[in-house]
Amino acid sequence: MRSLIRGWEVGMAALAWLLIPLAAAIGAGVWGSWANRTRRMRSDGPELDGYARFREAMEKSHSGT
Repeated sequence: MRSLIRGWEVGMAALAWLLIPLAAAIGAGVWGSWANRTRRMRSDGPELDGYARFREAMEKSHSGT
């Protein structure tokens, strides 16, 4: 009887260790969906425009340096 209980405990421990990565994967999927929710509503236009202005400013030659 003790070996049966011990086997059940080992099986439950293995199941618990397998459920941890499963829960992490589900959590990552939920977070990814939540983080990407606004990207569908707007494009990357404002960010790309800002980057283009930054790049132009950095390419300008500065006299005196």
